[in-house]
Amino acid sequence: MGYEEAGRDRSAEPASGVPSAVLENVFDDPTHGEPGRDRIGVHLWWELLLLAGLAAVSWLLWREDPAAVRDGNLRTLLIDAVGLGLLALAAGLSLRTAAPNLAVGPIAVAAALHYAEQGDRGLPASLGPAVAVAAVGGLALALAVVVLHVPGWAASLAGAAAVVVYIERRSAPVLVQGDYDPTGSAGYLFAGFAAVAVLGGLFGAIRAIRRLVGRYRPIADPARRRGAVAAVVTAVALVVSTVLAALAGMLLAANDPGPVAPTSGLDWTVLAIGVALLAGTSAYGRRGGVFGTLLAVGLVTVFQVYAPERGWTLSNWVVGGAALGVGLLATRLVETLGRPRVGSPERPEPVSDGTISSGWTTPQPQSVDNWPPTLPTQAAPQPIDPWRDPRWEDGPRRWDTDER
Repeated sequence: MGYEEAGRDRSAEPASGVPSAVLENVFDDPTHGEPGRDRIGVHLWWELLLLAGLAAVSWLLWREDPAAVRDGNLRTLLIDAVGLGLLALAAGLSLRTAAPNLAVGPIAVAAALHYAEQGDRGLPASLGPAVAVAAVGGLALALAVVVLHVPGWAASLAGAAAVVVYIERRSAPVLVQGDYDPTGSAGYLFAGFAAVAVLGGLFGAIRAIRRLVGRYRPIADPARRRGAVAAVVTAVALVVSTVLAALAGMLLAANDPGPVAPTSGLDWTVLAIGVALLAGTSAYGRRGGVFGTLLAVGLVTVFQVYAPERGWTLSNWVVGGAALGVGLLATRLVETLGRPRVGSPERPEPVSDGTISSGWTTPQPQSVDNWPPTLPTQAAPQPIDPWRDPRWEDGPRRWDTDER
C-alpha cells in the first residue's frame, strides 16, 4: 500500500511565481503546506499570559493556605504536576502530529490499576510489564492510523473503548499494594519533566523538526496519504504518547494514598487534551509553543489545589472542559497570528498568472498602450498568375493595332 506525497510531483514555482531557490529559503514548507514560516511571537505572548495566571493563582493559594505550598504538601503538589504533565505531553505530542490520542486517559487509569494490584512485587516488576503492554498497544494504534490512514481521534477512541473494557473487569476500587513513595524525589522528577517539556518545545520551534513532526497534518484532501516519512513519525509519536500516559497513571497512583477507582478515564483525556491546547498547541497539528506545557500544567495543578480551599468542588470534567474552551481560543489565535502576513519579507506577494486555485482562468487585462485595439490582420492577397491574366484575352492586342 503506497503513500503518495502530495505536492512532490509538482514545482512550487508556478503556484506562487517565486523562484524555487527563494522558496526553499523563505517558505517554511514549499511542497507540503502553505508557504511561510510560523511566527513564534504569538506563542510567547500567550505564554506570558499563562505565566501571569500561574503567578496569580499561586499567590491566591499561598494567601488562602500557606501550608499548601510547604514541605510535604509542596512535594505532593509537584508529583501531581508531573503526573498531569506526562499526560499533557502525551496529548500534546499526538496533537502536534495531527493524530490526537484520545485513549491517554483510559490508559492512565488502566496502568494505575495495574500498579495498585502489582505494586507489592516491586517497582521494576510492576513498571516493566505495564510499559511493555502500553508500547504494544500504542504500536497497534499507530498501525491502524497510518496503514489505514484514518483519523487518529477515531482510531484512539476505539482503542479507549477496548481499554475501558479491561478497566470494567474490576467492580471496586483497588488499594495500592506497593510502598514506593515518589515524593522523596519530587524535585528531581519535576525538574526532569520541566526539562523534557521545555527542550521539546525548543526543538519543536526549529523549522526542520516542526515540519517533520507536523508532516501528517493534511494540506488538501485529509484522506490523501502524506507519505512514508509522515507515517513513521506519526507512528512513533503515538507509541511514545501511549507509554507516557501509562507512566503518568502509575505515578499518580503511587502519589495518592487512597484507592484507585476503576473509572473510564475519559475525564483524564479531556483534562489532558485541554491542558495541551491551553499550552498553545494547535488542534490542527504542527504549531506549538516552548514553555506553554510547563506553564499550563502548573496553572491547572495549582488551581486544582486552590479550588477546595475555597470550598469549590470541581471534577476533572469541569476543569478539563474549561481548559478545552480556552485552549480552542488559543488555537484560533495561533493559527491566525502564527502564520506570516501577506506581503511581509517572510511571505512575498504571490505573482498571479491568471489562474486561481479552483482551476478557472481569468482574462488578462489589456494594456492601455494598445488602445484603440488593433484591427485583425488582413489575409495576404493571393499572387496572380500573369499567364492567366484576363488582359491577355479581353484587352486589345498590339499586332491588331499595327495592322490598322
